This record gives sequence, C-alpha cells and structure tokens, in this order.
Amino acid sequence: MEGEAPIPLRTGATVEVEVVRVDGGRVDRRTDVVAVEEPLEIRVDGETVAVTMRTPGSDGDLALGFLFAEGMIAGVRDVGSVAHCGRPGEEGWGNVIDVHSAGGHRIDPERVLEGRRWTTTTSACGVCGRRGIEGLLSRCAPVGDAQPIPAAEVLTCIARLGSLQPVFARTGGLHGAATFADGGSLLASAEDVGRHNAVDKVVGALLRRGGGAPPGLAGARLLAVSGRTSFEIVQKAAAAGIAVVAGVSAPSSLAVELARDAGIALVGFARGDRLNVYAHPERIMMGP
Repeated sequence: MEGEAPIPLRTGATVEVEVVRVDGGRVDRRTDVVAVEEPLEIRVDGETVAVTMRTPGSDGDLALGFLFAEGMIAGVRDVGSVAHCGRPGEEGWGNVIDVHSAGGHRIDPERVLEGRRWTTTTSACGVCGRRGIEGLLSRCAPVGDAQPIPAAEVLTCIARLGSLQPVFARTGGLHGAATFADGGSLLASAEDVGRHNAVDKVVGALLRRGGGAPPGLAGARLLAVSGRTSFEIVQKAAAAGIAVVAGVSAPSSLAVELARDAGIALVGFARGDRLNVYAHPERIMMGP
C-alpha cells in the first residue's frame, strides 16, 4: 500500500503487518500475522557454500542438516562449532552462519560437489549440480531391511504433524516436517517457509543430539512432511537412512524413482484414513 513502512527484518518466525480486509461490502484495516522469510548464508570455515531463503530459527540445525544431506559432513564429529557471524543489533545479524571444521579435520565442499562450488540456492533447491540418482546413491547406500510400519501409524504421525506447526496455525504460511521412531514416538519437528529447510532442521537436530550415523539416524523410521514430496525430500531421507517418507500431498515422478532405488517406502495423500504407497509397499503393514 502506498505510504506504508517496509517490513523490518525479524529474527522470530512471525511479524505483524497491516492489511486491508474486504468482507462483502465492508472494507477495513487491521493487522495480520505472516511468516518471516529471510536469507541465510551458510559458510564453511568462512567460505560461502549456499544461500537459502528460510524462516529464522534453528539456523544451526538447518546448516548441519544441509551439509549432512549434501555429504559435506559425516556427522557432528566433523564440526567444531556453528555460530552466527557478526554481533546482535547489527543490520541483518542472524542471517549468516559459519560452520567451522573440527580440530584435525577439514570440511571440504568440493570433495562431494564434483568440483563445482555452490552459488546462491533457494529453499526449493537441494540437488543442483548433481548428475542424477546414480551419483546420489553412490554415497548413500540403499536403506536396509526394517520391520514394516503399520499404515495406521503412518496416518497417526501425519495427523500429529498439524499439531506440531504452531506458526502455520497462526499464519498459514509455513511447511512442517517431523521424524518419528518405532511406535510413532516423536523425535524432532520443525517449521520453515521451505519444506526442504524444515527437513534439514529436523535432521540437523538429530545430528546435534548425537544421533550417530545412518542407517536410521537416531532411530528415525518415518519422515512426515506437509505438502508435496519432491526428489530433494527423498534425497535427504536417504542420506539419513530413514525407511519411510510420508506426505499429505502428491510425490513427484523423480521422487518415486529415487525412493524405489533407495529402498524407501514413499507414501502420498496420507489424509484421514487413506494413503497411497508409491514405492516399497512391503515396508507398510496394510490392513488391521
């Protein structure tokens, strides 16, 4: 609107803005709550490897999850520290985070990025520069055998995802992701404007807690995501050794192909008492 002040940068997940509401013949001004979207520059030992648009919060987990999914780190033992750059109060503070290598170890992005340096990416970009599924599976072994998960448990976890999205409940503008162990026990959850960032935050939280290495990072058996399921979501699950990925909407064709090759059960349209299994149905226990 003409004359309104620009929305300031915020370090929280939401910000209030003024809106004009039209309801039938009535027009009035009021405030509304919207989800914050800001850039996060991820550095490794002071060198930029990616810039992603995200919702502020759990930035350290996001950075760890991103580096882990891309194969730049094998676990938290490779990392000495994770910290925001600059000082509180400075303009844009909190939007640059530096991951420092552990003593005696050097994180080398080019080692696993086929010699190509990351430039600016987005919250929807997780496999830029990859040479396809074969390159991913060369470093992520297919998920091994595991006990099937009851379909009812998958649906219960998906239903719980809604209650784990308090900012979405206020704004309607965020995606959610959560990981669950046997029996539907919640391990970690996160929200973000980018569904890929939400998954990175969840994986990063498991890494930070000393979850070890795949398969089944920290006992995670199911990754539940809001919205559609893309190649990048399955990629991150494969890196973490998670056997089942379930979403409330449709998967992409490449997500189905990768799930089949990676040994991951891919579930879509998980709503109410219904779901579709697009890959490895043997991992889902059907019926009562």
